[in-house]
Amino acid sequence: MAKSTKNKLSAENLIRCIYDVFSRITDKTTTIKPKLPLVHYLMSGLALFKLKYPSLLQFDKHRLDPAQSHNLKTLFHIKQVPSDTSLRERLDQLSPKTLRKAFTRLFAEAQRHKTLESYAYLNGRYLVSIDGTGYFSSKTINCDSCCVKNHRDGTQTYYHQMLAAVLVHPEKSQVIPFCPEFIQKQDGAKKNDCERNASKRLLKDLKREHPHLKLLVVEDALASNAPHIELLQQLGYQFILGAKPADHTWLFDWVEASQCHYYEHRDEQGCIHQFKYLNNAPLNES
Repeated sequence: MAKSTKNKLSAENLIRCIYDVFSRITDKTTTIKPKLPLVHYLMSGLALFKLKYPSLLQFDKHRLDPAQSHNLKTLFHIKQVPSDTSLRERLDQLSPKTLRKAFTRLFAEAQRHKTLESYAYLNGRYLVSIDGTGYFSSKTINCDSCCVKNHRDGTQTYYHQMLAAVLVHPEKSQVIPFCPEFIQKQDGAKKNDCERNASKRLLKDLKREHPHLKLLVVEDALASNAPHIELLQQLGYQFILGAKPADHTWLFDWVEASQCHYYEHRDEQGCIHQFKYLNNAPLNES
């Protein structure tokens, strides 16, 4: 990568781009009277994760340290760091959707400075890996958006999950993230949200925000169902989906009874890779 491009995609410049997006966000849903402009709460949340603080409490303790305060002001442009209580209360009321523009802005920067071109992998398409992850679970703490797991002993677990989508390349350790889709109880809903519903929202948002991006979607066996595959095809995406024998018994029985093609490859280290494949295999009996 050229030196000028590296400078434009440096952490300092990317954080400045995020600050520019955050400073334009107006949110009128808050029920509290904030002490600081919203941008300082958002940038403090970013700094918390960027600097890898183990907890919000630890971040709150360090905000009064002169050296840490200097870093927050110069790198993250935070004139005054809010307390942990104030930060939690303010960000809890903010819709995650308001952060989407920060992700599209960073993606546009990577695209503008030709970084994206090096991620093209198969026939000019980009691999986007999609998978779910949990980030909160508690027996006692909960909110209106929490999903709930009911246990046999009568207890309940409250949890939050999200569906993450990142642009990947087999030969690169860095990934380019898209805005994640949160798996949480939707407004007015009585039932839990799920990864399948979240994937519908995520894929449609991806298409809306990046209509000309040629994607090859990579997902696990949970995505190997007809409605999801039909959605991928409607959006014009190619895909590589996993499948498990326990979930696709008919498919694996059909493959076992069929004459498969065989391919063997020896790599530069002398390792032999063996592949068995079959074209036009039906997903299920129907």
